[in-house]
Amino acid sequence: MISPDPVLESDLNAYVDDQLDVGRRIEVEAYLSERPEVAAQIMADLRVKDELRLALADYRTANRAATGDAARRLEGALKRQSLMVRVQRIAAVFAFVALGWAAHDMIGPFGATPVSASVQPPAFLEEAVRAHRTTLLRESMTGEMPKAAYDPVAIRSATGIVLPGLQSGWKVVDNQIFPSAFGPSIELEIEAPKGRLSLFAVRPGSFAVAHVQVLATGDAQAAHWQIGDVAYALISESQTAEALGEIAQKLSRTLY
Repeated sequence: MISPDPVLESDLNAYVDDQLDVGRRIEVEAYLSERPEVAAQIMADLRVKDELRLALADYRTANRAATGDAARRLEGALKRQSLMVRVQRIAAVFAFVALGWAAHDMIGPFGATPVSASVQPPAFLEEAVRAHRTTLLRESMTGEMPKAAYDPVAIRSATGIVLPGLQSGWKVVDNQIFPSAFGPSIELEIEAPKGRLSLFAVRPGSFAVAHVQVLATGDAQAAHWQIGDVAYALISESQTAEALGEIAQKLSRTLY
């Protein structure tokens, strides 16, 4: 007999991770059969997961230096050719892993890379700061945060943007969609134990794998990174650059 329990986001995530028993999988599949848009996104997530598993399995059996060279060659070839996005994602994983080991040797595990004064911040960071300040302005005018339900599954279905998993103790107090050059962007205002955070996600119009970098912007610190065709920015007026970089690294790892 089919259970009347509603299908939640946690059920969808568990379905993708193959962590449901047979009965609950049947219920989730029945739910997806009535919602083709959600089903399409779940199938895309399953495909990407399998691609990542295959790429990482190949990486474990290869020499680290050789893998890094192969990743750089493949990534360069992809820039010169119009190949399928599926192949680009696999190449990006190789590049990410190889560069991650290089970063580990230079700055330690999961350390945020500082941005030198000569490096220009990406254009999407300006959008992130503008979205954050718009939310703060709206809050100052109304005297309170607007009440908006946070539904990452609905956001993913509507925009194709996958948001990072949030840490325990975090509360999304506002989420807004803003226009951008390459489609809608998402801005979350988050109450964290150590102060307010703003998380921004957007499609910048390019495919890249960029590690977390932190820089000062006005009276705030901003960390930004990119995975595939989605870029992310984390902004805080209360965190130090080092602390914000560590938080951003944790968020980025939930996307793999």
